[in-house]
Amino acid sequence: MTEPGSYKDTVNLPKTSFDMRANAIKREPEIQKFWEENKIYDRLFENNPGELFILHDGPPYANGSLHIGHALNKILKDIINRYQLLQGRKVRYIPGWDCHGLPIELKVLQNMKSAERQNLTSLQLRQKAKEFALATVDNQRQNFKRYGIWGDWDNPYLTLKPAYEAAQIGVFGQMFLKGYIYRGLKPVHWSPSSKTALAEAELEYPEGHVSRSIYAAFAITSLSEAVKPLLSEYQSDLGVAIWTTTPWTIPGNLAVAVNADLNYAVVEVSHPEVQSNFQYLIVAADLVERLSSTLGVELTVKATFKGNDLEHTTYRHPLYDRESPIVVGGDYITTESGTGLVHTAPGHGQEDYIVGQRYGLPILAPVDDNGNFTEEAGEFAGLNVLGDGNQAVIDALNAAGSLLKEEPYPHKYPYDWRTKKPTIFRATEQWFASVEGFREEALKAIATVKWIPAQGENRITPMVAERSDWCISRQRAWGVPIPVFYDEATGEVLLNEEIINHAQGIIAEIGSDAWWELSVEELLPESYRNNGKSYRRGTDTMDVWFDSGSSWAAVVQQRPELRYPADIYLEGSDQHRGWFQSSLLTSVAVNDIAPYKTVLTHGFALDEQGRKMSKSEGNVVDPNTIIEGGKNQKVEPAYGADVLRLWVSSVDYSGDVRIGKNIIKQMNDVRGKIRNTARFLLGSLDDFDPEKDTVPFEELPELDRYMLHRITEVFEEVTQAFDSFQFFRFFQTVQNFCVVDLSNFYLDVAKDRLYISAKDAFRRRSCQTVLKIALDNLARAIAPVLCHTAEDIWQYLPYKTPYKSVFEAGWVQVEEKWRNPELAEFWDTLRQLRTDVNKVLEQARIEKLIGSSLEAKALIHIPHKQLGDAIKAFNPVKGNGIDELRYLLLTSQVELLDSAQGLQGLEYTAQTEDWGIAVVKADGEKCDRCWNYSTRMGESAEHPLICERCVAALAGEF
Repeated sequence: MTEPGSYKDTVNLPKTSFDMRANAIKREPEIQKFWEENKIYDRLFENNPGELFILHDGPPYANGSLHIGHALNKILKDIINRYQLLQGRKVRYIPGWDCHGLPIELKVLQNMKSAERQNLTSLQLRQKAKEFALATVDNQRQNFKRYGIWGDWDNPYLTLKPAYEAAQIGVFGQMFLKGYIYRGLKPVHWSPSSKTALAEAELEYPEGHVSRSIYAAFAITSLSEAVKPLLSEYQSDLGVAIWTTTPWTIPGNLAVAVNADLNYAVVEVSHPEVQSNFQYLIVAADLVERLSSTLGVELTVKATFKGNDLEHTTYRHPLYDRESPIVVGGDYITTESGTGLVHTAPGHGQEDYIVGQRYGLPILAPVDDNGNFTEEAGEFAGLNVLGDGNQAVIDALNAAGSLLKEEPYPHKYPYDWRTKKPTIFRATEQWFASVEGFREEALKAIATVKWIPAQGENRITPMVAERSDWCISRQRAWGVPIPVFYDEATGEVLLNEEIINHAQGIIAEIGSDAWWELSVEELLPESYRNNGKSYRRGTDTMDVWFDSGSSWAAVVQQRPELRYPADIYLEGSDQHRGWFQSSLLTSVAVNDIAPYKTVLTHGFALDEQGRKMSKSEGNVVDPNTIIEGGKNQKVEPAYGADVLRLWVSSVDYSGDVRIGKNIIKQMNDVRGKIRNTARFLLGSLDDFDPEKDTVPFEELPELDRYMLHRITEVFEEVTQAFDSFQFFRFFQTVQNFCVVDLSNFYLDVAKDRLYISAKDAFRRRSCQTVLKIALDNLARAIAPVLCHTAEDIWQYLPYKTPYKSVFEAGWVQVEEKWRNPELAEFWDTLRQLRTDVNKVLEQARIEKLIGSSLEAKALIHIPHKQLGDAIKAFNPVKGNGIDELRYLLLTSQVELLDSAQGLQGLEYTAQTEDWGIAVVKADGEKCDRCWNYSTRMGESAEHPLICERCVAALAGEF
């Protein structure tokens, strides 16, 4: 063979049909079909030897399309579930949907003509809402499956299913029988725009709300015994000054509250330009100066006293003929703002209500469901409190000489999260869960849970500690009914164990429509049908947070394949006041335990600049577009689900996370690097039979043993990352392993061994032994995140494996004996030498001294004797063809110099603390087969064009 180029068929190049391109749009659905046809997920549940692992799904709302937040949430859950499966545990993941409530009702109503809407019965509305919810569930389910999410998709839980509704009635019943559920007239957040009570979790506090705040004074009519001697001389012209941001609540005023411990003062009002109706005002002593400048008057302190002393003083309402008391409130009364005295309307405020109960005040709320004043409000009847009503009250106060000042006041104010309109606080008859009854138990339960990140505990604890009773009734048709009857004659409530059990039985059988379909007789147990009384059914439905908050009972506890409490709940950080809390409260109330052992929360998805996503900004990232591509695939290519999943693993989800085109493109590049690495490994193992070609660990050369040590470190780090739910550590470690340890180092060095040696030469088989371990473990380690890529790799393994799917192969497998920190320390030094030599080679390459590094010879001087001796051992005259500097540095020759003089006068050099380096042209001629330079070319008459190594390789000896 004397023709140049005639040796190319004797080189062992990598062979694999594994595609460098992911081609995800075609390949991922094929892989998903493979999982489905082979029932991989079900088989793992049945065959895995480990214990049950239950991640209970918080139900997304069956309303509209999925957004990037849904993708972040569901993929995080899937990463955890797949890791647990690989760890040999039995995982059952039941996806769920929240199907009742106002947003779905509104969607249905928006899609109808107004004439249709007028004639709509509750049952027809419920039917339409159900159809809408089920269609949405189907649409969302298909998308979730496309993300590669494994779960019982054919048997999800839906809050509208009869079995679920019946379990929820059961939770309500048990709480009622324990005395935790009561009906009461209490102020609640009321939304006039959707005509229903709202829970805390259904409120938003948008920026930029400005209220019309007023300062007003009410005339004192009698003084308490404690202040009489001090104040009687001022009484004839004395007013008590209040401040409020809701002037419309003044008709509901029944008291003025003071803080017992604050100091108050009577001040004289004087200013030539301001005509005040009161010569003297009572205000907090600390606020005199500020009020003087706010009201634009001069205030002179005449007397001071403690708030406590004012109790039982009375004043006249400026707009109605009634006298009311000054009462002692709580420490919510401060000198931060206002006058230090608080206008108290027990029908319009939580603290007002509590103080009112203490003093036996009535609950007055002269406002109807639409937010209009009722007849009780006298001249204001019919006006809307958030509009003309507010103005009318201010005008009336002004006319009565009570108004001191009006000024705009920007602050946080609750809005209805669905209609985006302001709410009001008004007393209505509602059903409540008394959190007070089991608050201590709830706080104890919180402390038993592991919160990730840990500050989750600090968020939910005060929310529960300060939570007032939970209003669980809603004035809507689309929901689970509160199973209660009222006596037609007296309005008395009929609710007991028998009533609840009867309703639960009916709903379990035919669903909650029965409450609207059946007659009152059919809904009542036998014993109440002919007892001489007539009843009407209640029309309130339960708060949807009670629906989803009962899922521990309806799903986790009820399904035989699951276990209660669940191992983990995982949702966005807004659920500390939503689902985490409603689940906790119901579970503790009924069973005295938290429904979860661990709670993990993630932040929200923002755009690349860290801004909130909004349609108007045009910065919304659609998960579907990432997977399938956009209309213009050049601008928005189809990346497939794995790139989206990789993004989820790359972010620190404990805070808000960013996503956008550039970030996704980077993720695609990282997936490409991982695929490329896997492709090289697959191709290099094409002729490897693990059963007969594996080299025993004890016989492996140093480089390979060092690589196994690195593999141990890397996959231990990956395991810790998954165990601690820190997926970004997995992302960084695997990426680093593929690029730094494999591509740039081990595989770079390995090419000579793999391509040039005889097929089953020791130096080749020992390398393949390590490559197989790296490949098997890489596929397993990326499987929780890059599930399609991992399966794709597994399907192309060139050797026999007992596992049909990568998910059956179990988690990564490393051996303790591979760990060798001393060896690693020395090899890290060698790698540093390699890095430094590469810099000099690169310089020589840029300036055209050499083309490839094989055209070079490295000259190295190491001044430290101990290090020099250790490295000398790596430059033997005849070595094992592996643990040698020339292979490590990819140069044709290496010469270790005894003194630094040998480097002087050379053009391409570098000097570090540890060594001096120079690069010169290699000696000898270039081998036609391996491209190394050799001074022994032409020694073989048969093969004059190749070097001594290649001659030996062709003879099967190297």
